[in-house]
Amino acid sequence: MRTRRAATAGKLTVVLATLVLVVAGCGGPSPQAWAASVCQALSPWRAEINKLTSSTQQQMTAQTTPAQAKENLVRLFAGAEQASETARRKVEEAGVPETDHGDEISAGFRASLSKVRDAYGRARDTIDRLDTAQAGPFYDGVRAAVDTLNKEYDASALDTSKLNSPELKKAFDEVPECR
Repeated sequence: MRTRRAATAGKLTVVLATLVLVVAGCGGPSPQAWAASVCQALSPWRAEINKLTSSTQQQMTAQTTPAQAKENLVRLFAGAEQASETARRKVEEAGVPETDHGDEISAGFRASLSKVRDAYGRARDTIDRLDTAQAGPFYDGVRAAVDTLNKEYDASALDTSKLNSPELKKAFDEVPECR
């Protein structure tokens, strides 16, 4: 009889311990942990976007055929689209920071990255549809696509004035991952 009670008590202890962990996990990460995760997601993304932007500028002035330029630009914008999605996914995986308006702040970061991802995808698709038979019209189309991309990119910026969190501001200023 005692053995059976001991076994039941042991199982109950495991269940309770699991519940405690689950309930403790319901809260989001601390502002510091969240800021560190977000900066770890955004640092490689920024580096990749900077590299791709530089490559795009070089491609726009390079002496290549329109077909080569098209292939390179489509590949570059696809890379930027993928890098943006990877960053968005990592920010999503960071969870919701345990702070006032944490849901809104996390959603704002994800929405901004989604808009950037979509802008790169549209630019890629636009350039992919351009005819390369004549260089002049092709490069005019590329410039128009890049101008649209730049406008959409600027419009996707996160409006931090509505997402004011002193805890997160402090965390972003202090955690090593954000320096």
